[in-house]
Amino acid sequence: MAFHTRITELLEIEHPIVQGGMQQVGRAELAAAVSNAGGFGILTGLTQPTPQALRDEIDRCRAMTSKPFGVNMTVFPTINSPDYKAYAQAIIDAGIKAVETAGTPAVAELWEMFKANGIRILHKCTSVRHALSAERKGVDVISIDGFECAGHPGEDDIPGLILIPAAADKVKIPLIASGGIADGRGFVAALALGAEGVNMGTRFCATQEAPIHPRVKQAYVDNDERGTNLIFRKFHNTARVGKSAVSDEVVRITAQPDSTFADIQHLVSGAKGQIVIEQGDLDAGIYWASMAQGLIHDIPSVQELIDRIIGEADAIVAQRLSGLLEARAVEPA
Repeated sequence: MAFHTRITELLEIEHPIVQGGMQQVGRAELAAAVSNAGGFGILTGLTQPTPQALRDEIDRCRAMTSKPFGVNMTVFPTINSPDYKAYAQAIIDAGIKAVETAGTPAVAELWEMFKANGIRILHKCTSVRHALSAERKGVDVISIDGFECAGHPGEDDIPGLILIPAAADKVKIPLIASGGIADGRGFVAALALGAEGVNMGTRFCATQEAPIHPRVKQAYVDNDERGTNLIFRKFHNTARVGKSAVSDEVVRITAQPDSTFADIQHLVSGAKGQIVIEQGDLDAGIYWASMAQGLIHDIPSVQELIDRIIGEADAIVAQRLSGLLEARAVEPA
């Protein structure tokens, strides 16, 4: 069975499965593998140190796939901001047709650049109110991110089972479900709740093509659904990361009444996180992870993973659910 939605039409892809843009992970190897498998791969713009490096990474991805792929641009609240407009111009110059955006309201400046050049915008939101605001401002797709997600789930703590249909009830443009999705069951559930596709991050981290050290991939397999920590809540910038000695220490320190961000800055720096991803030293820093870890039991190729998800989804719809309907039909009156 093929699942055709407005997402497959808009992005010109076979399966409505999008790989989220992830810092240090959204590189050409992973994005190309997802696109080649029929999904929509995404490079992470700010993983590259300069706009020119992003142009080079786009070229590298194009050498690996002839299928559509996009670029993520997240506008972070930070003291030393990168030149976001220069990165956006690199995306435009490279002829990218769709971008994934997230972050602070300042991202709207980039939307204007993208829209002026006919680029489709998939915007990640963690609440219905923000989704409606983004829709009014002209984005093309909402990626609604439930509380289960890795990264920044917002401050409302609304899980996908509620957030997805709540958004689908009000948002008119295509909706992608994100957060805690890792298999065919989550895929079908997302469609049933009103989404027209899914976004997966953590599950794609535990694949052969993900540019992540094998020890980190194994941590995704070893952890269960309880294997995350919420950090930064005290600073109103909540983040979900993998449970480890380092993230446990971050939780312990920030629980102190007089703690400040400076007290944990040495533990959560991006440079330390890069060491974790590249060298597999889980004691060096933090790494992103969602509750989907409880559904991750192996490290397949991306092609194997996507084929499995679509196969599972097909079986659920064609066999299990239809079988339940048939059973109901033959029950005595």
